[in-house]
Amino acid sequence: MTLISENVLQKTQTYAARFSAVEPFRHVVIDGFLRADFCQSLRADFPQFEDRHALNEMGQVGGKAVRMDVRDISEAYRQFDRYLQTPEFLGFVSEVTGIPDLLYDPDYVGGGTHENRHGQGLDAHVDFNYHPRTKWHRRLNLIVYLNEEWDRSWGGELELHSDPWDAANNRTIGVLPIMNTAVIFETNEVSWHGFSEIRMPESHRQTSRKSFAIYLYTRERPADETAPPHATIYVPEMMPLDWQVGRSLDDRDLRELRNRFGRLRTQLRFLYDREKQF
Repeated sequence: MTLISENVLQKTQTYAARFSAVEPFRHVVIDGFLRADFCQSLRADFPQFEDRHALNEMGQVGGKAVRMDVRDISEAYRQFDRYLQTPEFLGFVSEVTGIPDLLYDPDYVGGGTHENRHGQGLDAHVDFNYHPRTKWHRRLNLIVYLNEEWDRSWGGELELHSDPWDAANNRTIGVLPIMNTAVIFETNEVSWHGFSEIRMPESHRQTSRKSFAIYLYTRERPADETAPPHATIYVPEMMPLDWQVGRSLDDRDLRELRNRFGRLRTQLRFLYDREKQF
């Protein structure tokens, strides 16, 4: 059964043209990606936040829960899993992106359902570039958002960066994580992306940012796009660019600094522990 919206399938060539003609790297945003009734089923069956699925790289409980055991969630998610393996789905993504012979990941390494709570953000990063088990090349991310409402002032907007190492000249575009919006983007050594810290008002403090992530692979990739294997590479945020000498820090400023230093220390600890393995 076709799960992509019929209207989307009819506009495949339009999306293909958009994918190749945008900055800061190849991507496309598709509204109304799935059949509306099926997308509602995914939203209704979205799993509850559990601490055991919210462990960060250091084994600590954080504000992000990931369920990679997609087939254990519900029948709707099992149906979606079956569809992601079909020639129709893989052919559609190949036609939009121009990348042939795409491979579905039955392990959902890093993918599946993602839920991020108030206070959670994601520093700009490029993703790991090889599947850890199969050694396939990671080529594409496809994210479907499952939030029935989202205001830009809440943060949590997907940000695609030109170069987060160069904060003064970095260019970003944002995508609001609203219901049934899909983003497909190429995964390479310059596909920097993340999202700003989620700051929910008290009236929506129980609202979280929900999405489903699919990563697609190929057995080979062009030599000029191939890099040595690496894990996810983060670029921690600098001091806010608008902070100047003489600024008086309030409680929110101090919380922001603690969060930034905390993420930096966690990333450095992760890199140190990984380095010891070599």
